[in-house]
Amino acid sequence: MNTNDLFSLKGRVALITGGSRGIGRMIAAGFLAQGARVYISARKAQACDQTASELSSMGPCVSLPADVSTVEGAHALVAAYSKHESVLDILVNNAGAAWGAPYDEFPESGWDKVVDLNLKAPFFLTQALTPLLRKAATDHLAKVINIASIDGISVNPQETYSYAASKAGLIQLTRRMALRLAPERIVVSAIAPGAFASNMNKVARDHADEVVKHIPAGRIGTDEDMAGAAIYLASRAGDYVVGSTLVVDGGVTHAR
Repeated sequence: MNTNDLFSLKGRVALITGGSRGIGRMIAAGFLAQGARVYISARKAQACDQTASELSSMGPCVSLPADVSTVEGAHALVAAYSKHESVLDILVNNAGAAWGAPYDEFPESGWDKVVDLNLKAPFFLTQALTPLLRKAATDHLAKVINIASIDGISVNPQETYSYAASKAGLIQLTRRMALRLAPERIVVSAIAPGAFASNMNKVARDHADEVVKHIPAGRIGTDEDMAGAAIYLASRAGDYVVGSTLVVDGGVTHAR
C-alpha cells in the first residue's frame, strides 16, 4: 500500500455547492491543496466569481453560479458543469440555509426555504449528477459528501425548528442514499460540523468567547479542521466510510 496517496485527490474533479464562503470555501481550498480540480457554486454570482478567482492561486477553480434550491436550478448547474467536464469524482452538498423564530410565530416560509435547500437539494442534485459520478467510478470510488450539522444529532438552545429537522433528515437521507449507490461504486457520507466561523453561524463568528465556553476542545473549528475531514472522506482514506456522518465539533455533541 502506498500511504503517500492515501489522502491525495490528484486528477480528481470536485463540485462544491455553497462554495463561495464559510465551510464550502474551506473544503474547496483543502481539495485544491490535495491536487483536485474544483468547481464552486453559489447563488450570488459575484461572490462565487470572486472566491474562485482568489482560490485559483492554489489550483484550477471555476465559478458556476446557481440556485440549487429548486430542481430547475439544480439541473441548470448540472448543465453548466457538463460544459466543462464529462465526469464528476466528488460532489459536496454544502449549500444551506437557517431560520430562527419563536415557536408561536415560526412562518411557513421558514420551513420551505430551509427544507428545500438543506434536504431536497442534496437529493435532486445528486440524482441529476449520478450519471457523471458513475462515469468517474473506474479505478477509484466516486464520492458524495453531505454537509449536515450537529443540530441534526443533538438539540441546540436556539429556536431553529426547520433547520434542526432538515439536518436530522439529511443524516438519514445520507444512509438511505448510501445503500442505494454503494453497489455502483458511489460512496455517500456526511459531515456534521459544530461551531465554525461562517456567515451562517454568526454566533460562532461574532461571539466566539461565549461559544468557546461550551466546547470541550476549547476553541472554534478552523479551516484545517473542516478541510481535513472532507479530504479524508473524499480520498482513498475514506473509502470504507459508507452512509456514516463524521462529527467535527470539538466534543460539543457529547457535552450538550
